[in-house]
Amino acid sequence: MENFIQNLEASLHKGFIDQKYKESSRFSPKLLVNDTKQNENVLNPLLEELETSKSFIFSVAFITESGLATLKSHFLDLKKRGIHGRILTSTFLNFNQPKVFKELMKITNVEVRLADMQGFHAKGYIFNHGDYYSLIVGSSNLTAQALKVNYEWNVKLTSHEDGEVIHHFKNQFEDVWEAAQPLNDEWVYQYEKTYQPLDFNAADRVVEMPAEYNTNSIKDALEIKPNKMQQDALQQIQAVREAGHQKGLVISATGTGKTYLSAFDVRRFAPKKTLFIVHREQILNKAKMDFQRVLGGRDIDYGILSGSSKQTDAKYLFATIQTISKEENLNHFDPEEFDYILIDEVHKAGATSYQRVIDYFNPVFLMGMTATPERTDDFNIYELFDYHIAYEIRLQEALEENMLTPFHYFGVTDLEYNGEVIDDATILSNLVTEDRVNHIIEKVDYYGFSGERVKGLIFCSKKEEAKRLSVALNNKGYRTVALTGDNAQEERIQQVNRLENGALDYILTVDIFNEGIDIPSINQVVMLRQTQSSIVFIQQLGRGLRKHDSKDFVTVIDFIGNYKNNYLIPVALSGDKSQNKDNIRRRTLETSYIKGVSTINFEEIAKKQIFKSINNSNLTAMKILKEAFVELKNRIGKTPYMYDFVTNNSIDPVVITGKHKNYHQFLIKMKEEVSSITDYENRVLTMLSSEVLNGKRKHELILLELLLQRGAVDHDEYLDHLSEAKCRIDDATIQSVGRVLDLSFFTQPDQVKYGEEAIVTKQEDNTYVFNGKIKEKLNSNEHFNHMIKDILLTARKKSEKYQCSQQLTLYEKYSRKDACKLLNWDSDESSTMYGYKPKHQTCPIFVTYHKNSEVESSVNYGDELLSPDVFKWYTRSNRTLKSAEVKKIIHAEENNIDLHFFTKKDDDEGSGFYYLGQVLPDKNTVQQDTMEDKEGKEIPVVHMNMVMEQPVNNKLYHYIVDGKHDN
Repeated sequence: MENFIQNLEASLHKGFIDQKYKESSRFSPKLLVNDTKQNENVLNPLLEELETSKSFIFSVAFITESGLATLKSHFLDLKKRGIHGRILTSTFLNFNQPKVFKELMKITNVEVRLADMQGFHAKGYIFNHGDYYSLIVGSSNLTAQALKVNYEWNVKLTSHEDGEVIHHFKNQFEDVWEAAQPLNDEWVYQYEKTYQPLDFNAADRVVEMPAEYNTNSIKDALEIKPNKMQQDALQQIQAVREAGHQKGLVISATGTGKTYLSAFDVRRFAPKKTLFIVHREQILNKAKMDFQRVLGGRDIDYGILSGSSKQTDAKYLFATIQTISKEENLNHFDPEEFDYILIDEVHKAGATSYQRVIDYFNPVFLMGMTATPERTDDFNIYELFDYHIAYEIRLQEALEENMLTPFHYFGVTDLEYNGEVIDDATILSNLVTEDRVNHIIEKVDYYGFSGERVKGLIFCSKKEEAKRLSVALNNKGYRTVALTGDNAQEERIQQVNRLENGALDYILTVDIFNEGIDIPSINQVVMLRQTQSSIVFIQQLGRGLRKHDSKDFVTVIDFIGNYKNNYLIPVALSGDKSQNKDNIRRRTLETSYIKGVSTINFEEIAKKQIFKSINNSNLTAMKILKEAFVELKNRIGKTPYMYDFVTNNSIDPVVITGKHKNYHQFLIKMKEEVSSITDYENRVLTMLSSEVLNGKRKHELILLELLLQRGAVDHDEYLDHLSEAKCRIDDATIQSVGRVLDLSFFTQPDQVKYGEEAIVTKQEDNTYVFNGKIKEKLNSNEHFNHMIKDILLTARKKSEKYQCSQQLTLYEKYSRKDACKLLNWDSDESSTMYGYKPKHQTCPIFVTYHKNSEVESSVNYGDELLSPDVFKWYTRSNRTLKSAEVKKIIHAEENNIDLHFFTKKDDDEGSGFYYLGQVLPDKNTVQQDTMEDKEGKEIPVVHMNMVMEQPVNNKLYHYIVDGKHDN
């Protein structure tokens, strides 16, 4: 308690008196805003407070379904922990729709009342943390726009439980609460009968295409303007043509209006005759109609070539691939009849039918369009278009540009059967038990949908599961049908129409709706199968992302079982293909990469299933690396190097070199033809790949870059370049760089592995130079020279996330060896560092938070994060208050020793530890204690509370602290 009050006083001093005040700022008042550039929003701090609260009260005038959806999974996790809250809202301006009150009643650990007063317009969130409270007060109502997108001002304050300000807020709340109307079924029924909706959506609903698109008038059509994305795309497509290329590939996320984009480009190109090829007949009329809206003109100008129509003379011809690829139909046309040809879903173009058509025609320009150019077959779609990607917009950018319907993704826990969560081997009969059906119904009802009635797609793992589950749901009162590849095309179209018209609630399927079907009104997507491919995941997610007037968002409910490929979920949602386990963990923890009002939510147990999958997966298996290599080679049309992986958001090169020593060795494994290098050159590449490539310290790579450019670099000039890059230039750091590059820092085995000779030396005239061998090899071996440059280019890119002005960057991961190097130690002492080691006025402290159950009791300490800014830490065993190393740590501040704190969740995370910043011991908590060794003998140990200079990031704090998963 005393520590809390000291922190609060220091925080208030910093917040209200002196912003330069150096003491703890954990509880400082903060302005909360939505700022996409800074990756900040109001929702995240609100969720952080909610997740750590013992109870909460919200006073908010306006609530939307989408706003409520951002909190639903968190409310459910709180319910499991026995935590309750209250929400006070109103019917002010009739903003709150009846359906939102029905949704509120599903949240059984939250009591809701309606304020009985005119003009109720409060916006405040209060969180009880026991002996203190947090408040978020300002302009944000409980709407997704207000919490994530709108320009809002909110202040976050912290108050002791006895503070006057919190009592003012609580008393105000209680006064209104006592007089308020409890929310119940009868009240909702009466409200629904008299409700007159306010058209609050009209102002900010973004319609994909303006009303003018409905005209056939040439004059009106010419006035239609493309949106921002389409303008950018049109410029880039035109640039491809102006460069003399006859082909262009457009990669555009599902639902982003590829057809309209192609129509705009046709309008610009003004061809004499155009051919648009699709793979399914039901798409033809929609494409024809969209083109006519954009281009205008006579009906006779637009024709269809399919099994039932042969309007081949039309200026704009829309054909199915099945029909036009037939020899008799192809031969009807002159090979140069169409000067502009478009192929939709062009990733299918490896098929014989497509190849026949492409080989036959000779257009002035060929455009291909796809959302998923990455294929699992051997066909190279990029090569077909001569590697000319005219435009590319993926899911993240499309959401940011407001081109798609926002989504709320919920990773929910699948049912346990006989104590085991459903996994890869679960048999069919266990997938359609009464308990699992009830579990599915419970989740889809709780998380809900946007709109008047559900229009859902359920993806199952097996055909038989889809059929049996459809029967089971129908027996529960739902209206569903199962559709698989066994159903005829006509039946699929009929059932889709029934879903759109409201005659069905759900279509259950396996994979036939992954692509090529357009059901814009879908408002709920349910995934009841394991994720085998991030491509398929995004295809299925995309089924609900087309905009439609009947919905404001789409709900995605993903039932996460004990599947080995669960790690693909954060990979697919974030688009991160790095295969770097730390990156994937962070994408699961921190989901702010999703822009706009969309959110990603994992129930706590589901999140643990994903972490378990990440830890148990071999992401560096040769099969995975080879697939990524081939995909990238196909995309760029040449042998990729490490920098290509970075610029194309593919595998992290550090993952590759960690497995294969250096990239030259990896190219040999890939059976690429590369120039030979000597054993010494190979060792130099290994050294730079191991010690410089990760970018954790920019100093070495800046010097190496200068040496590559000039051959020799003066010491002062080197320091000038470091200063320009805002890097530290203290003597200790510069000397450490020298020891790394002359190899004296490393252990003897590492020196042998790295070639034994100094890579860079400092001469008597104060200039740095490469050693003679490297100089000669750089001049004589172009491949070796290129490999060095590739390492430095890649390292430069990777260094962007590290602060060059600091020795270590908060929350990044470092090994013990990294710490020795970056804290400027004379040599690598990581093998004898163990938990900590005071040296050179520094002391890195490493803690594995959840010890392996097999660890001996004499090293199984009770280390514990007591709060985000206090860590209860134990010294080694057999240490007392009189031990020299213990004294050094206790009196670190007086001895001018910097204590640096590192931790990782468990040993599954490898050799890297999260850097949590500098700490100082709270001397009032230092205590000598005892612990048992493996023979049961009592041995001394010292423990103390370490106070963090910076409180631990909330999400990382919970990730580390939460109990270790079961292996």
